[in-house]
Amino acid sequence: MTSPAAPDTTSTSTAPPPDGTPRGALSRLVAPGNSPARVSRLGRVFIAIATLEAVTWAGLLVGMFLKYVTETTDHVVTVFGTAHGGAFLVYGALSIVCAIAFRWRWWVTLLALAAAVPPLVTVPLELWMRRRRLLHREPAGASTSLGSPA
Repeated sequence: MTSPAAPDTTSTSTAPPPDGTPRGALSRLVAPGNSPARVSRLGRVFIAIATLEAVTWAGLLVGMFLKYVTETTDHVVTVFGTAHGGAFLVYGALSIVCAIAFRWRWWVTLLALAAAVPPLVTVPLELWMRRRRLLHREPAGASTSLGSPA
């Protein structure tokens, strides 16, 4: 009769650690210090618009491929071109609002504005901003207490 083998402690597990924090590359995005709950309301709006700007850029690139390479349709360029134009303008204005509200340094503001020009760069920029906690502070003038005077 054989006894049950001892559990193998040398194997690697893919389960998260007991405290529930994720591991690996994803942990940098959703670690407790970077949780969406810590990003201010204006920061969440910036993240959403930066993502929308990147998605409309991608749609415009697909549309240009369909129009100029496959020569099948130009409707996608019309739809995503209009959407991207609007998202680009909103992203630019919101970058300036965030720069003032979060008191970004001049070069961070310039980086945010420049990120809208090359395709899909707004998403890596906002991830970098989250890691640097540039979207986590409450905007200037926002009360951190429940209405009590400072």
